[in-house]
Amino acid sequence: MISVFDLEKLRGILKDFYEISHIRITVFDENRNELASYPTAVAPYCAVIRGSIKGLDACLDCDRRACETAAKKHSTHVYRCHAGLTEAVTPLYVGNVLVGYLLFGHVFPYASHEEGLAVISRLTAKLPINERMLREAVEEAVPLEDSYVRSAAHILHAVASYLILERMATLKEDMLAVRLDAYLSAHFTEHLNAVQIAEALGVGKTQLYELSQKLYGKGTASRVRELRMDKAKELLKDQKQLPLSEVAALCGYHDYNYFFTVFSRETGCTPSEWRKRQA
Repeated sequence: MISVFDLEKLRGILKDFYEISHIRITVFDENRNELASYPTAVAPYCAVIRGSIKGLDACLDCDRRACETAAKKHSTHVYRCHAGLTEAVTPLYVGNVLVGYLLFGHVFPYASHEEGLAVISRLTAKLPINERMLREAVEEAVPLEDSYVRSAAHILHAVASYLILERMATLKEDMLAVRLDAYLSAHFTEHLNAVQIAEALGVGKTQLYELSQKLYGKGTASRVRELRMDKAKELLKDQKQLPLSEVAALCGYHDYNYFFTVFSRETGCTPSEWRKRQA
């Protein structure tokens, strides 16, 4: 775990979210280990679905895929889970480092219990579920409209920002992940390779690759390119009179033709086209 969470304060915020929304909310670390939730018990129909190992595995796999999508988007991801219930997940970033996730779930989005039961039963047909128990659990559900869920998702995103702002989630300063992110952020416009980065951190190339994959989901070369593209977009948007060759140089590309090729491949348009679109 690369982060430290103030669980006492977290539980208070989670309770406040639930009191307002009546939607269960959970916080995970970066490895999707549950740290705290409110309320602690899942919805009755989710408890029935998770009542078998196969059902629990399906739920955990669904959470994993949703978290990965949210992390790639760097924003809140609202979706229907494998069982047909509405959920939302927001990644928690300290700087550029992913430290965890906020997830609310088990929302019953159907106009009637009969409709919801039909969909949930169909989607979970291959799981060993007691239909009588599922029906009884669904009958306890409180339907919530999509507009209500969207509003709750906006609040979820605000809560995530508040957690970071109030330092309820922080990084362990001595962790390699923090040092790697700081090093790349400070040197991405320079000529870098894996050997240089590994030497700067005092690790081997294999350990560096594994750390980068865990932290960013990609190698260091891809992360450096991502940082350069972000800087290029910022310069193209905010400094409209800056020649494209200077934009390239400020991003670490001293060969404009190579910068042109990389930018076009990564964004789907040329630097000049991207600048025009922003205007």
